[in-house]
Amino acid sequence: MERNTHALTAHQLAKELSLSVETIWRYTRQKRIPYSELGPRQYRYDLTQVMKALQRSNTTTVAESPAEYSAKKPFTYHDYVQLPEEPGFRFEVLDGCLVRDPSPVTKHQRCSIRLHVLLREYFGRKDPEGDVLGAPLDVILSEYTVLQPDLLYIPGSASDVLEHAYIDVPPELVVEILSPSTAQKDRIRKTEIYRKAGVTHYWIVDPDAKTIEAFALRDGYYALLAAASDNELFQHPDFPEMEIPLEKVFV
Repeated sequence: MERNTHALTAHQLAKELSLSVETIWRYTRQKRIPYSELGPRQYRYDLTQVMKALQRSNTTTVAESPAEYSAKKPFTYHDYVQLPEEPGFRFEVLDGCLVRDPSPVTKHQRCSIRLHVLLREYFGRKDPEGDVLGAPLDVILSEYTVLQPDLLYIPGSASDVLEHAYIDVPPELVVEILSPSTAQKDRIRKTEIYRKAGVTHYWIVDPDAKTIEAFALRDGYYALLAAASDNELFQHPDFPEMEIPLEKVFV
């Protein structure tokens, strides 16, 4: 069966040319290679036409520069919004570095949906003007940091931001649900980013271990205020009357 090279995604084209996906996106933004636009940030490429364009501009001899967007030129929100969509992946910008992760798996999403419902029920009673939102939604903490938390809570006191296309203030609560590909990033790198941004409450949920760890800012640093596992009842001292049965969260 003949391989179709007339409608490649950026990821497929990068593999064909032995280049990084970031390089393909850069060439696309600079219009150095031809492409077809199926919709907003949805591009397809013809391998033959791309090869001809690269040969004409002699860009096939250009070496890769993995640090271009981190050390030499930090990745910005402006760069982020110009990225083409890549099915099967999602993107964040962490302190100027573009991070590309696989889309969440089924267990992750089922956990996210269940916890989303429980948090909306709680905050709907305690703070009807606020809201609990879920990914995909851009949270812009600086020009060089764009995140997509799995869940977040915006209190009623900041409800005006809910009218915007994205969140540009630190949420009161951020929840990250671990996946094998994101666990280290969520536990280390994102923890520090959320701490510096002033996110008051940061929860880490592990669907495999069936645990919730709830951290809160105390004197500028995160302290573990509550935790629960397996079929225990999760309660939090900063959220009166919050009771979350973990058997309703984990599959």
